[in-house]
Amino acid sequence: MSILKKDILKALESITAPGEGKSLVESNSVKNILVFDKEVVVDIEISNPSLQAKKRVEVDIMKIIHEQVHPKADITVNVKVIVQEKPTNEIKGKEIPGIKNIIAVASGKGGVGKSTVTANMAVTLAKMGFSVGVLDADVYGPSIHIMFDVEKEKPRSVTVDGRSKMKPIENYGVKILSLGFFTQPNQAVIWRGPMASKALKQLIFDADWGELDFMLIDLPPGTGDVHLSIVQSLPITGSVIVSTPQNIALADAKKGVAMFQQESINIPVLGIVENMSYFTPAELPDNKYYIFGKDGAKDLAEDLETRFLGEIPLIQSIRESGDFGSPAALQEETLQEEIFKKITKNTLSELVKRNKNLPPTDIVRITTMSGCSAIKK
Repeated sequence: MSILKKDILKALESITAPGEGKSLVESNSVKNILVFDKEVVVDIEISNPSLQAKKRVEVDIMKIIHEQVHPKADITVNVKVIVQEKPTNEIKGKEIPGIKNIIAVASGKGGVGKSTVTANMAVTLAKMGFSVGVLDADVYGPSIHIMFDVEKEKPRSVTVDGRSKMKPIENYGVKILSLGFFTQPNQAVIWRGPMASKALKQLIFDADWGELDFMLIDLPPGTGDVHLSIVQSLPITGSVIVSTPQNIALADAKKGVAMFQQESINIPVLGIVENMSYFTPAELPDNKYYIFGKDGAKDLAEDLETRFLGEIPLIQSIRESGDFGSPAALQEETLQEEIFKKITKNTLSELVKRNKNLPPTDIVRITTMSGCSAIKK
């Protein structure tokens, strides 16, 4: 009496897969059957990880084949356990209706000019005809309200759909919200992470942002609670990393890139901006002095296979413009305007590629266990 594969398969239809409620055949647990004369090898996959379930399947298979196929079959049963991921408690955020693209501007290190880049990119986008908003998420050191010359303003309350919301302050065509509006200039913000996160969520969701082509988020330096709160709360379209050319800043910039590229976060890095690239004295216009090093951020972008968005030299008027609340990009037909226009255009170019080739970024779900309408998500 020969042993046939089809007879073995038919016999296995009477065995229930542990935890499945279906037979081994119906649940696709039978992965392979080999027959060599009277020798039979059966490969099985089950989802129940217990030793008892594994042993029971082995015994049941041997018994049913001996009873229904061949009483003297030499049977080997290989049982592989495929552990299904258990559902986890997810912390879910929500989108802001009417906002098409959200760009996080980050740096691993403080003092590299991240807020300067954010402010000038926002102004440049507004000059291009986009509707733009800036959220100053640097809870402990807000500066966007100063750079836009609105530090003495206070957001007023408006009623939207029966709810009271904050109206962002607007200047230079850009809507702005910052914790700096709610603190005194000499007042230190001494908050633990949860308090800072709660304040940020109020600025995000309790505000009447209206329709925006772009929201730029000026993140604090480092990779901490505030960063997690932002990526948990909003579906970030892409991120821009700002660094200086020096090795210490580049080491921290790598951490910033790594944060966005983590599997649990997975936010596209649109590119890297190098600030303080070189200095050219007015009396020596053809000379460049690389005070903090040369091509550091450019080389980093190449190493990390991301776009080098542009370089910003040390220009006194860029610093002065930020201090006096008039971003340098506002200055028509100047080198400063051209610098930020190039960086912004390169960012938009990468954003178009990102939106064409990738699906919209999900709001990041960190488990408790471990303008132009043409640019849209």
